Amino acid sequence: MKIQISNEIYQFEDGLTIKEILKRLNFDLSKIVAAKVQGVQKDLLTKVNGDVEIEPIFIDTEEGEEILRHSTSHILAQAVMHLFPNAKYTIGPAIEKGFYYDFDLENPLTEEGLTKIEEEMRRIVNEHLPFERIDLPKDNAIELFKELNQPYKIEIIEEVEGDTVSIYKQGDFTDLCRGPHIPDTSYAKYFKLLSVAGAYWRGDEKNKMLQRVYGTAFATEERLKEYLNFLEEAKKRDHRKLGKELDLFSIQEEIGPGLILWHPKGAMIRKIIEDFWRDEHIKRGYYFVYTPHIARVELWKTSGHWDFYRENMFSPMEVDKGSYMVKPMNCPFHIAIYKSRTRSYRDLPLRLAELGTVYRYERAGVLHGLLRVRGFTQDDAHLFVQPEKLEEEIIGVVEFAKYMIETFGFKNYNVYLSTRPEKYVGSLENWELATNALKVALDELKIPYKIDPGEGVFYGPKIDIKLVDAIGREWQGPTIQVDFNLPERFDVTYIGEDGKEHRPIMIHRVVLGSMERFFGTLIEQYAGAFPTWIAPVQVRIVPIADRHLEYAKSVKEKLFLNGLRVEVDERSEKMNAKIRDAETEKIPYILIIGDKEVSSNSVSVRKRRVGDLGAMDVDAFKERILNEVRNRVID
Repeated sequence: MKIQISNEIYQFEDGLTIKEILKRLNFDLSKIVAAKVQGVQKDLLTKVNGDVEIEPIFIDTEEGEEILRHSTSHILAQAVMHLFPNAKYTIGPAIEKGFYYDFDLENPLTEEGLTKIEEEMRRIVNEHLPFERIDLPKDNAIELFKELNQPYKIEIIEEVEGDTVSIYKQGDFTDLCRGPHIPDTSYAKYFKLLSVAGAYWRGDEKNKMLQRVYGTAFATEERLKEYLNFLEEAKKRDHRKLGKELDLFSIQEEIGPGLILWHPKGAMIRKIIEDFWRDEHIKRGYYFVYTPHIARVELWKTSGHWDFYRENMFSPMEVDKGSYMVKPMNCPFHIAIYKSRTRSYRDLPLRLAELGTVYRYERAGVLHGLLRVRGFTQDDAHLFVQPEKLEEEIIGVVEFAKYMIETFGFKNYNVYLSTRPEKYVGSLENWELATNALKVALDELKIPYKIDPGEGVFYGPKIDIKLVDAIGREWQGPTIQVDFNLPERFDVTYIGEDGKEHRPIMIHRVVLGSMERFFGTLIEQYAGAFPTWIAPVQVRIVPIADRHLEYAKSVKEKLFLNGLRVEVDERSEKMNAKIRDAETEKIPYILIIGDKEVSSNSVSVRKRRVGDLGAMDVDAFKERILNEVRNRVID
């Protein structure tokens, strides 16, 4: 048989394994975990017949580490079964930068339990147990897992199409899996178990709650250490932790999961964001609107949400013998405002904007602080545009979105063009026109982008701008969507220059996202140490003794009258304790006042992350901080 590897052709006898072929060609097998045969991933012990192309998969590649992580999840399951013989194991996939496995256990796992599991995993790794693939008829596989008392595996097998399934064995452990896997357990040297969380079987809260063990694995010790350091940094920036420590927001069980309470400091930051948002929209010719939180069910049937989005909507409520639903979107309301009178081509583009609060049903298991909620406020806008002006308007929206996110300090971002999903409305011709308009705008602006296949919304394609934060993570940000569908469904028209009715195109867009998600992103970007212009408290004044309090209040008044957010710490604590507390609260400036400062009409200035700036005239300090605020300096 002829084997092609890296554009070279080699002659071998039939029936050799991939491992034997690579060994004869002097490949370093310690760095290869699997291979692709005609583009399909296979174990190294797979036998090859006939003329084929083989591509080794190296352990330090993205594909190699994915196989490594999936295999490490099997080692995790084997260790759990050694320690908890009555455990039931379910599924254990590789995920981005890691893996997990879900278990049905008699008792909750503890930190001590995780440590013991990890120790057992290391023992298994050191045994060099080979991963052996066996293909079985489904009936035989069901009998096997009945003997092993593993009902979840039986449930999965019964749903598999075809007559056979593949299982993998390493030592005394057997699992149902498509593979491929690393050659033996010794390849999984560099791993770490991270946490335990609850997870419903198959993600359905009607099913039993399982225990999900998360872990990570890498090809080298250095990459593992880098990732663990990254996780530590991410933990410090966790918006849920900082939200509580800095008293910014809360989520309370008696209110309901996924519903946010904005505390005074968090609400102040939101006001700052919203004031800036409004000012910038006025500059760009937007009109503000306000719309109700509920509407008749018929509205959502006309819009298509009833057919295509119902699983994300809350159940209808009965009011005056009619059915109403809380809104998941603002767009039908903006269309109603547009249609409240006849529009001319002279009215277009008409840009309607609203900080509109919407409600969407998210499963309990996916709720996550401010980032995945059930009630949130979108910085929403809908633009009604003549078809010939579509590309021009998209360019304006993209430039607006870039300006907004860059002003808040997000200089790095990735752009994606999301195309038609499986479930969609409208004609293919209109989808093509809309997608092309988005492409042309991005090309015109010379913005690099990637195609995100099938990730458009049901009514149109979109541009997604994902923010890259200070430690390299992506966050969902601005979205620009082109929609031919809703103007047709609601029969939206304008009178053209020819005196006839024409159909406008709608652009749906957010330039920040939701207030909740954007706030969570800001918290993690700055680890709670917000730039001065955004900080809820910009200056904390610390009088050393009670006799300095009157002067401290006069300094506060002077700064406050210039629009600055200032507090005086009047507590009877020692100066160092007051300074320490202000630093813990991540306040940008601390002004210390003693006898010297009172006599010289000055303040002693400490700046966050910089330290002591020395004595400064009050007016000079005022001008310094006002300059930071006016120019929206990102420190």
